[in-house]
Formats: sequence, C-alpha cells, structure tokens
Amino acid sequence: MKKDTAATNDSDARPMPAGLRTPRAAAIAGIVFSGLLICSVWLLRLSVPADPLEAGAWLQTSAREVALALNLVPFAGIAFMWFIGVLRDRLGTQEDQFFATVFLGSGLLFLGMLFVAAAATGGLVLAYSVQPKALFDGGTFAFARAFIFNLMHIYAFKMAAVFMISASTLAIRTHITARWIALLGYISAVSLLLGSDYFDRVLLVFPAWVLLVSTYILVDNLRGSSHMVRKDEER
Repeated sequence: MKKDTAATNDSDARPMPAGLRTPRAAAIAGIVFSGLLICSVWLLRLSVPADPLEAGAWLQTSAREVALALNLVPFAGIAFMWFIGVLRDRLGTQEDQFFATVFLGSGLLFLGMLFVAAAATGGLVLAYSVQPKALFDGGTFAFARAFIFNLMHIYAFKMAAVFMISASTLAIRTHITARWIALLGYISAVSLLLGSDYFDRVLLVFPAWVLLVSTYILVDNLRGSSHMVRKDEER
C-alpha cells in the first residue's frame, strides 16, 4: 500500500505536458493567402471577361495566364486553413460555440467552392487544348462558364461575407483585434453580399480584409513577445 501511495504521489508531482501552441509565425499564413488570392483573382480578371455569356476567346489567347492563376489557388487554400487555425487559437477559451460554428463552417465552405470553381476552370482549359471544337458543341462551354461564374460570385464569396461577419462578431466580443477592424469587416461583408454578382473587383475586398487582420495579429504578437523579453531582462 505504501508503494502504491508513493507511486501516486510521484505521478501527481510530475508536470503535465503543455499543449501545443500555434507558432507566432503562423499569422503570416493570412498574409500569404491574401497575396496569392489577390494575384489569382487579378490574373483571372485581366484574362477572362467578366461576362459569363462571352464566347470563350480567352481560351486561345490567355490560357497560360489562367493556368498560372489556377495553380496559385491550392497554395492560397492551404494558407487560408492556417489562417483559420490562427484565429481559433487566438480566441482560445473565449470561443463562442454558435459563432465559432458559423465562422468555421463558412470558411470551409468558401474554401471548398473556391477549389471546385478552380478545378472546373482548369477542366475547361484542358478540354479546349484537347478538343477545341467539341467543347463549344452542345452548349458544354456555356454551361461550364455559367456554373463557374455562379459558384464564385453567388455562393463562394457570399460565404466569405458570412465568414467576415462571424469573425468580426467574435472579434468585437473577445477583443482579439481592434474594434475598427471588426467594423470594417461588417462593411466589407455587406459590399460582398450586395455587389459580388455585379462587380468583379469587389471580390478583392475579402483577401484585403484578411491581410489587414493578419498584419494586426502579427504585429500584436511581435509586440507581446518583445514585452515578455523586457520582463525577463528586468528579472
């Protein structure tokens, strides 16, 4: 019995392993996502006409630029998943279950639809390179072009707007970012909800806001780390 008691006391005295912490450099993920998505959307904006009913001349003249833009999307998606992780880590125990569910669900839905739209566009480019005439017969190109436009403008970026609203609400409740950044997130989300169907440049609002949030978090982390170093030096 004494041995069991001693063993129990030894196990209680041992320090519990600390949980994994998100590295401070992970805040750079949002900056990487913003840069890649802005470049991708801008390249597509310059290469592909905004009208979903256009004839498809860009497949012959701008296929390389479109392929480059599409190749950036998977890396942007990986960085965006890291960005979601950074925000959840920053929320910690303050994470509200309702808004956190909407926040995570809308972010993953946006990412999934972004990948589907990129894959469909890549399929158009590949099909045109193999059988250019067959692509335009039977309305295949018209359907695919309309599908991609609706998926991006009506569904994906409206989910991005929901992501911004939920993230901004969490930011105001938990003070993980400055209040003005959260308010700017609401305004940007409304512009996406109302204008994503009509103005292509409005799509750049989302990555620009993510860039702002990521920069704020990165600067705040660096200030916190420098503050801790000063405390250690004083001791």
